[in-house]
Amino acid sequence: MIGQEVSASPRCRRGWFTSSYSNDSGSCVEVNLDARGVLVRDSKDQRADRPVLGISSDAWSSFLKQIC
Repeated sequence: MIGQEVSASPRCRRGWFTSSYSNDSGSCVEVNLDARGVLVRDSKDQRADRPVLGISSDAWSSFLKQIC
């Protein structure tokens, strides 16, 4: 996990995107490739006070290798 500093104000960051495999069902997550790791949030609830998951770059790479 990335420290609290990374997710302190993630709603203000640019660069959030969803997968090209996402559909219009609203059941997606968005990711932001931050310089210190990857941020993940629920795409249907983007209020500033909602949680954002911070993941290290190494853990994200490992995750992608498992699902791809």
